[in-house]
Amino acid sequence: MGKKSFAVLGLGKFGRSVAMEMERAGAEVLAVDWDEEIVREVSEYVTVAMKADVCDVETMSNLGLRNMDGVVIAITGNFDASVMATLLAKEAGVTNIIVKTQDDLHGKILEKVGATKAIIPERESGCRVARSMVSGNFVDFFALSNHIYMVEMEPKPEWIGKTLAELNLRTTQKINIVAIRKNDEINVVFDPHECITEDCTMLVTVDKKDIGKLSN
Repeated sequence: MGKKSFAVLGLGKFGRSVAMEMERAGAEVLAVDWDEEIVREVSEYVTVAMKADVCDVETMSNLGLRNMDGVVIAITGNFDASVMATLLAKEAGVTNIIVKTQDDLHGKILEKVGATKAIIPERESGCRVARSMVSGNFVDFFALSNHIYMVEMEPKPEWIGKTLAELNLRTTQKINIVAIRKNDEINVVFDPHECITEDCTMLVTVDKKDIGKLSN
C-alpha cells in the first residue's frame, strides 16, 4: 500500500509545523503558499512546495486535491481566503478538510461551508494535527529518534483472534511489539500464543519509512 498524501495550504508557523511533521511521519506532502521566499524555505522539508494563490479557482483545480487523503488550510490573517479555499477544496472532492481558525465562531462558519474540523492553534499544536491525520488507526505516536517511532495502535481487523506467534509482525509488518495495553493496564511480558482481542492496544516501535504502511 502506498504512502498517504496531503496538501497544506498556507505556510505560516502553524502550516509549516503541520507540513513538516506529516513528512517526518512518512506521508507525501504538497505545501502551498503565495510567498515565494517561504515556499523556498519549506521546499527542502516536504515532497513538493509551490507558490500559488489558493483562492484562485483554476489554481485549485490544477493542484490534484481530489487524490489527496486530506487537506490542511492554514491561511494566516485572512478569514475570507480561508472560506474560499475551504469551498474550493470541497468542490474538488476532498473529504477530509482541516482548517486553521482564530475562534469558535469562525470555526463554525468554516465547518458549515465544508471543513471537516476547525482548529484553533492555541488549543491544538500543528504536530498533533499532522499526527492525527497521518496516523489512521494509531492512538498516539512520538519520535524516539530521527528514524524510529513509538506507536500505540489498535490492532488491525485481520489481526483479531490470532496470536503474535501466528502473525509474526516483526517480519510481516517490520514492527517490534513493546507492550500490550488492556483495561488500562500495560503488560510488557505477554504470551505470544495468546490471541489478540479488539479491546486492546499495542505499543510498537517502527522505522519512519514503514509507518505510513502500518497506519493503513
